Amino acid sequence: MAVVERGWLSANAVLFDGAAGTAIVDTGYGTHAAQTVALVRDALDASGPGRTLDRIVNTHLHSDHCGGNAALQAAWPQARTAIPPGQAAQVAAWDEQALGYAPTGQQCPRFHVDELLVPGGTVALGDQQWQVHAAPGHDPHAVVLFEPASRTLLSGDALWRTGFGVVFPEIEGGDAFGAVAATLDLIESLAPAAVVPGHGPAFTDVADALSRARRRLDGFVRTPERHAHYAAKVLLKFKLLELQRAPLAALVQWALATEYFGLLAGRYFPDRDRAAWIGGLVADLQAAGAARLEGGAVVNM
Repeated sequence: MAVVERGWLSANAVLFDGAAGTAIVDTGYGTHAAQTVALVRDALDASGPGRTLDRIVNTHLHSDHCGGNAALQAAWPQARTAIPPGQAAQVAAWDEQALGYAPTGQQCPRFHVDELLVPGGTVALGDQQWQVHAAPGHDPHAVVLFEPASRTLLSGDALWRTGFGVVFPEIEGGDAFGAVAATLDLIESLAPAAVVPGHGPAFTDVADALSRARRRLDGFVRTPERHAHYAAKVLLKFKLLELQRAPLAALVQWALATEYFGLLAGRYFPDRDRAAWIGGLVADLQAAGAARLEGGAVVNM
């Protein structure tokens, strides 16, 4: 197993080579697809002549975790793609609204699915069988993968060293903070010795990470507006990561036209002028050192 830690636009990739063949878990964002293919090709070439990619696996179907699927399927047509079962029908129909790509203003090239990662089952990766566990919260259909002999967890966005991903069902008006808590309890019950998250470095201080995540969750439960503000900043920063540079007026107009910003503003900040609110989000990114203003343009940092 080899972990490729990537920038925040693309999720980390985990590469496997062993008795079960070769595989990649999570494939990054669509604009990084050529880099993903190159990373996999280099890994296969290092394994020996004639090695091909046998399996593509996604912990969930957010665009930064499956955006490289289509390019990998084109490069290695024999590779079988496995996803959690909750959105198989939406992938088959390629419903970008239901898959969340249209509402977030993100892109994901169309791909096909061959297999399902059914919670309670296992998936062969490398030389081991990895348990598949449902991990709702950040995404209602997400799974985590756990190898019990080494006690290694591939956590996707259910647990990072410093928290967890935006709880997207909450943006849509759902009640998913409880699901986040249940997933954190699941991870604690598995007692992983090492966690490979969807973003950021792998870590072994799991108890501390769980404690941090629970404190963060408690803050969101007490003040849902705090989560909404965080979610809006994440969506804006993600777009800036994709574009790298955009005129401020154009970035504000993009956000005004993107459904999830409207949902957040309407539910949590109904009395705020929306353009001014989005401008405030840009100012927050600038204050945090995540962006800078340069001649009327917003530049990623």
